[in-house]
Amino acid sequence: MATLLQPGTSAPAAGATAESKDQLAGMTLLTAEGQQPRAKQAVEITKNALKRIRVAMAKEGISPDAGGLRLGVQGGGCSGLSYNIRFDTQPRDRDRVFVFGAGLETPNDPSGAKPVRIFIDPKSILYLAGMVLDFEETLMRQGFNFINPNSTKSCGCGSSFSA
Repeated sequence: MATLLQPGTSAPAAGATAESKDQLAGMTLLTAEGQQPRAKQAVEITKNALKRIRVAMAKEGISPDAGGLRLGVQGGGCSGLSYNIRFDTQPRDRDRVFVFGAGLETPNDPSGAKPVRIFIDPKSILYLAGMVLDFEETLMRQGFNFINPNSTKSCGCGSSFSA
């Protein structure tokens, strides 16, 4: 099951089963610069996520040249772990930095096809390596989906996961 998440919120992970492969069907995956597609120690995003990150960064006044989207995992919730997503003005010393979408235009792109950066701290990358960040927008809901192969279960309350 995928999780919908807005910047500044926490949410659970997707189930790590064969249905994870089905969740990726029909999505356009973007691989970070210098990474191999579907690399186990990297993260990927979809074109929908790239578009939404760019729009949200422009709205929040975060420069793509210096800032980015910080993804993390923190202790808490019914199952022990929860996602954290927010904007940051710069990476920290030990962060893994993934760069996506240089020169790739998206509809209503306020950045002029500038790349976006995703920052992940060393502890969180242990739980996020291999995941795909998507953005879903339907009549019923909208938000970021963490499609995470490292998640073993998510809680019924919808705010935590186990790995």
